[in-house]
Amino acid sequence: MEAEKREGRIDDSLNLKGVICPINFVKTKLKLEELDDGQNLEVLIDDGEPMQNVPRSIKEEGHKIIRVEKISDGSFKLLVKKGGRT
Repeated sequence: MEAEKREGRIDDSLNLKGVICPINFVKTKLKLEELDDGQNLEVLIDDGEPMQNVPRSIKEEGHKIIRVEKISDGSFKLLVKKGGRT
């Protein structure tokens, strides 16, 4: 039960709406470096190239995408769990 609560908790957030590729991934990576392993980061990104590239790049870095949610303005909200390999 505690693990389920932890999985959905937001420890920090980052709004990257309007930020171009690849800067949005770089900013996400830098923000994840500030967190401890297992902490969650909520990232707001635009549809299109950012949504196509950022989740894939995050996974390649060893992090886990917990949730992807399209929000009313057409952008996306990602919940990322920091992994141990950065």
